[in-house]
Amino acid sequence: MLFNSIDFAIFFPIVFILYWIFSEQLKLRNILLLIVSYTFYGWWDWRFLFLIAISSIVDFYVGKELGDTIDNAKRKRLLYLSLLVNLGFLVYFKYTNFFIDTFVDSFKLFGKTLEVSTLNIILPVGISFYTFQTLSYTIDVYKKQLKPSKDPIAFFAFVSFFPQLVAGPIERASHLLPQFYKTYKFDYNQVKSGLLLMAFGLFKKMVIADRAALYVNEVYNNPGNYEGVETIIATVLFAFQIYCDFSGYSDIAIGASRTMGFDLMKNFDSPYLSKSITEFWRRWHISLSTWFRDYVYIPLGGNRNGKFKTYFNLFIVFVISGLWHGAAITFLVWGAIHGFIIVLEKATYKRKKAIFKLLKINTNSFSNKLLFILVTFSIVCVAWVFFRANSFLDSKLIISSFFNNNLYELLGDQLYLIGLKENEFSIMILSIILMILIERSHKKQSFVKVLSEQSLPFRWSVYVGIVVFITIFGVYGDSMASSFIYFQF
Repeated sequence: MLFNSIDFAIFFPIVFILYWIFSEQLKLRNILLLIVSYTFYGWWDWRFLFLIAISSIVDFYVGKELGDTIDNAKRKRLLYLSLLVNLGFLVYFKYTNFFIDTFVDSFKLFGKTLEVSTLNIILPVGISFYTFQTLSYTIDVYKKQLKPSKDPIAFFAFVSFFPQLVAGPIERASHLLPQFYKTYKFDYNQVKSGLLLMAFGLFKKMVIADRAALYVNEVYNNPGNYEGVETIIATVLFAFQIYCDFSGYSDIAIGASRTMGFDLMKNFDSPYLSKSITEFWRRWHISLSTWFRDYVYIPLGGNRNGKFKTYFNLFIVFVISGLWHGAAITFLVWGAIHGFIIVLEKATYKRKKAIFKLLKINTNSFSNKLLFILVTFSIVCVAWVFFRANSFLDSKLIISSFFNNNLYELLGDQLYLIGLKENEFSIMILSIILMILIERSHKKQSFVKVLSEQSLPFRWSVYVGIVVFITIFGVYGDSMASSFIYFQF
């Protein structure tokens, strides 16, 4: 079920009403959340509910046994059981065909052709997200940083919590699970805040991301037909498409949870205003980057074993992060680019600082900050090419076409022949500017708080205006075209 669908527009109000009817009865409320969460996920394909159920059963059992034993050997076996089941599902459904293709391609390098066909495997929506979320529970219980759950209903509801089930934020069990052990009282301001955040998420998804997709898809699905400024514009628009698509989903998930009293972690913090790639990853998909930090980078040794090992650990984490996003060489390259740049930034940090000091360059001046932001954004956009391209060959073709100058051709009507008409292009640009202004102003003072201080007629004019704007200027299409990008991961 998609957040931007009629199904969800009917589903969520019903869930919201039922939730607050049973809110004081903890057991019934959690049973309700479990049922509606399974309904939400099963709406796509009910067969894959068995994967979530098996993961939940195994990890609940493992957590209970970890809490009951002090035998280190047994505790390790239990942890390995959880890792085997969860990562086994993930590897089979997501990477089997990738491994088969890689195996076949490796023989082609030596002039041998293997007649091996890939398997007809459907990737379960959101498997990478809920796998990492439930693994955080098992690992934290194993490390004795979290007490095991004694309530299977609460635990199952935690694993399958519908707002963030298929595309995050990837919550830590230590943060989200305890919220299923307590009841909440209806808070009008909190509900209003959640609904406004959901509306902002829909605005980013339907008005900006889905409109940008019309231009991006035309260029990236036909890379041989476009070059120069056309591909550059498409790449920049993809940067905003994927941001508005993914952060829009996170906003809706956080907002929907907030209306029911739940608190989900912040997943984005104006990442395109970062002044380095290192800062970018502190602002982009925060729940994933911190997950990899806590459960991969630190266990690998972090920065405890010298510079070379630190750089190696950082690079490996980003390569794994690339493969987490998708089973293709393009995602691996995308992760490797970010890993290489971050290692380079870390290795040259002190030297650059000394050079800036020697040359008396004020890195805090507006002009220099803007320069760093533009350089970082440019690097991110080049890396996005590999993320979005349909193949590695397509990505090379697109990047090489950046340098073919056709600026004067594109200044005319040619620009509006690529997926978007002139008025649609203008709406998209104005919407992006509006989004940036709202996000920046929200950093200084909450938009909801400012709005609450206004008169009742003005507030309701804004509420109605938001709904009307999304309804009129939102892009509508089939379920696949309007699906969220990160559903495929």
